Amino acid sequence: MSATVHVDLPGRAYDIMIGPGTLGQAGHKIAAMGGRRHVCILTDKNVAALHLDALQDVLRDAGLTSEALLLPAGESTKCWAQLERSVEWLLSQKVERGDIVVAFGGGVIGDLAGFAAAILRRGVRFVQIPTSLLAQVDSSVGGKTGINSPSGKNLIGAFHQPSLVLADTNLLSTLTPRDFLAGYGEVVKYGLLGDAAFFDWLEAEGPALARGDMDARVRAVTRSCQMKADIVQRDETEQGDRALLNLGHTFCHALEAATGYSDRLLHGEGVAIGCALAFELSARMGLCSQESPSRVRAHLRDMGMKVDIRDITGDLPDAAGLLDLMGQDKKVLDGKLRFILARGIGDAFITSDVPSDTVLKVLDDALKG
Repeated sequence: MSATVHVDLPGRAYDIMIGPGTLGQAGHKIAAMGGRRHVCILTDKNVAALHLDALQDVLRDAGLTSEALLLPAGESTKCWAQLERSVEWLLSQKVERGDIVVAFGGGVIGDLAGFAAAILRRGVRFVQIPTSLLAQVDSSVGGKTGINSPSGKNLIGAFHQPSLVLADTNLLSTLTPRDFLAGYGEVVKYGLLGDAAFFDWLEAEGPALARGDMDARVRAVTRSCQMKADIVQRDETEQGDRALLNLGHTFCHALEAATGYSDRLLHGEGVAIGCALAFELSARMGLCSQESPSRVRAHLRDMGMKVDIRDITGDLPDAAGLLDLMGQDKKVLDGKLRFILARGIGDAFITSDVPSDTVLKVLDDALKG
């Protein structure tokens, strides 16, 4: 089973190829794109140990030479120092505007490599080969690239669309259960924000998907990518609807900052907790019934995921401290926090009309359990 989702942006259209074995098509697909016959790959040490030889073999079979820069694994790699290292390495490889840079890894590598490609020679082409579930369903699609700042997550970046995305679902089998489930947090998000039937399907098929059912994995990745592509086509640079994709992220980014972008909290885990909090806030404001946040939490628990703030190990700021961290989020508009809230599962919307004392109460209750 395989699928292709087309992202139809004028002058910047591209395909997302999804299914087991798509890595094997990387060579002839990249060769057909033109440019020098030399490909520069940005990856991390963990991905390189598992998959780099296979990628370089298929590139070689297509008559392409390649070199790879191996970066440290983890969210802390999305920083100025590693961006500078990556750009200088690409320049040392004499990358030209018509060449292809390959982002081969999870969301961290995709964001960093995409940003490096965006600013190198004022923009070179790049191909996303996402190796994690989170990257396959979210970060590899849509052209958001960037790095983190001590002030907050993804505050430095650019919109730079890839030329091709190859999402090989076979690669997901090498993920740890924790990493796979972190990515599943982004999958659930799509059902919650705009497709109640998809959430119904996830409730039924999520356990099989986690166990490795390939048809279920391909279907979940495809539906997630299609939903994101539809939104990106309407609103590429997040002037309106695209902000819906940030469901759960206002809470998530504050929690990530509070945990120092460390392994205490993976991004997808923060998204899952953030979605549960967004639905709880929606219920407290009378926008949806209490059944909705209860159902969200029940499904996340059934999947063995983090559900509440108290599931995060170690100390955290108090509710006021977390609210302060939210103030650095990119979704602040005219000094007011924008939240993605919900009238029910599959019915999310964007608003700035959220009383801060209600947010504080939700955070305080979550911290106290």
